[in-house]
Amino acid sequence: MKIHHHLWLFTGATILVAAAAIILPPVAQPAEYHLFADQRNFLGIPNFSDVVSNLAFLVSGSAGLLFLRRVRQTPEQFTFADRKESLPYWVLFFSVTAVAFGSMYYHWQPDIDHLLWDRLPIVIAIAALLSATLADRVNIAAGLAVLPLLVMLAILSVLYWYWTELQGAGNLNFYLVMQFYPILLIIWISLCFPSRYSHGYAVFQVIVLYAGAKLFEILDSQIFTWTSGWISGHSLKHLTAAFAAYWIVRMLRKRRRLES
Repeated sequence: MKIHHHLWLFTGATILVAAAAIILPPVAQPAEYHLFADQRNFLGIPNFSDVVSNLAFLVSGSAGLLFLRRVRQTPEQFTFADRKESLPYWVLFFSVTAVAFGSMYYHWQPDIDHLLWDRLPIVIAIAALLSATLADRVNIAAGLAVLPLLVMLAILSVLYWYWTELQGAGNLNFYLVMQFYPILLIIWISLCFPSRYSHGYAVFQVIVLYAGAKLFEILDSQIFTWTSGWISGHSLKHLTAAFAAYWIVRMLRKRRRLES
């Protein structure tokens, strides 16, 4: 009964959020978005710090993929009660790895066309984390069943934004929904349903780290000034978000199935 009650609440909230994205005025991409604080070139690499800081995503994503590969090859593993539960994490860490290349590609030449490849893997990774949370805390079959749908919605949200930009009237509404609403759902689900594994609290730490990364993004130029040009907020955002992804790897390494 508890699950059905929350399912209705989730469904109702999702309908309201989708309706708001349709009805509310479009949120346009700010024209100054691509003007990052640290535009210094080094070793022939434009916007060096914002480009190179994305290597942290490559480290985190690769660490996750290598760990999942080791789990798959280990007969007696304790990370997943059902090996199928690893599927959302494969998608997540592939996406985190792709963020490294997509974001480097964008920051090498910041514009709308390059930003498309930065945003696609980000929302896919968030969608995969929601799927993993559902599989862990609500129902394995349901969590895995919604994974393709969530990934498709994430992709469509970015493609729709990009298409509206090409039409001269950018609309970020659906992209913003697919970036932030799944995080709210993850918090909601994690508060309402206990994890079947130890270290379930780590999901809140991951979200706090991601929130910190978004704050650093907002304070890009201020942080660049405060640190006397040592590091910008956007570069710090990359490092913090990548560390959030690594925190998921750490959680998976440590967790064990709890007794029912």
